[in-house]
Amino acid sequence: MSVPAEAPAGPAVGVDVGGTHVKAGLVDAHGRVTSEAHRRTPARTAAAAVVEGLVVEVVRELLKQVPPGVRARVPVGVGAAGFVDADRGRVVFAPHLSWRDEPLRDTLEARLGRPVVLDNDAHAAAWAEHRFGAGQGESHLVVLTLGTGIGGAILTHGRLQRGRHGLAGEFGHQQLVPGGLPCECGNQGCWEQYASGRALTRLAREALRVGGPAGAGLRAAGPGDDLSGVTGEHVWRAARDGDPTSRRILAEVGRWLGTGLAGVVGSLDPGTVVVGGGVSGAGDLLLDPARETLAGTLVGRGHRPVPPVLAARLGPRAGVVGAADLARRRDPASSPSTAGDR
Repeated sequence: MSVPAEAPAGPAVGVDVGGTHVKAGLVDAHGRVTSEAHRRTPARTAAAAVVEGLVVEVVRELLKQVPPGVRARVPVGVGAAGFVDADRGRVVFAPHLSWRDEPLRDTLEARLGRPVVLDNDAHAAAWAEHRFGAGQGESHLVVLTLGTGIGGAILTHGRLQRGRHGLAGEFGHQQLVPGGLPCECGNQGCWEQYASGRALTRLAREALRVGGPAGAGLRAAGPGDDLSGVTGEHVWRAARDGDPTSRRILAEVGRWLGTGLAGVVGSLDPGTVVVGGGVSGAGDLLLDPARETLAGTLVGRGHRPVPPVLAARLGPRAGVVGAADLARRRDPASSPSTAGDR
């Protein structure tokens, strides 16, 4: 396998635009975030220009920390929570944002006065885990990001696989339950309605709504009786403290995660699966039920390897780190990774 030239050693700015937060960081060539900035993502109904304005704000905030002589050469990468076209210039559709056929790259380049590399947020996170995290050295990798929804990415022979139209890896919107829960994408029964942060908060609110001792541990973790204040973090923190209701919720979400993974693994045959995103903070309380369900439902089980399901190492910074590294390398999809096959 040929080895590409080394990427420039200077800093890069990475931005991760999700359904809940716009996160950005100044990232060095080793994947270390040296400075951060973030904003709350506005409501889904907010105009595209509002979200783009927040991206410009955080990038400019970080660039102020770079010496003037270096500032003009700092590349910017953006990972967007949506379907990004094959040319990586437009967000075709964003389930959790108002972007519809939005020329995001050109808009940001005009406002920032510098080149911008655009990609899907899950692709950015997957690239980070492949370069610096749990997926290092794995040539055939699937990465899932569990946040508001489920993002996904595929690497084969160390290359990101974007598909013919740039839309590969949207695992979260495969229909797992026909006629099931409605999804913001417009369909019903999508995987992300059962195995994401949204699923965790829905189940937690149901537990609190019932009242009584079943929700006591969860209430003590932070939200009290305020149903609107429940987050996935409340659930996994309560579960780590031994709360049986929270552990039951995580196990249920984990089983749904494993059910969907069986289809992904059966289709793509990866060597490793890495699970990241905010929900993955639950660790083995979430992943052990997923691993058990995957092993018990994968087609050909008992006669084929079951890939390890690993927790991502880079945590909520993965999208930022990956977007920055994609910007620094400009187009890693056209070059093999420096990591060897295994």
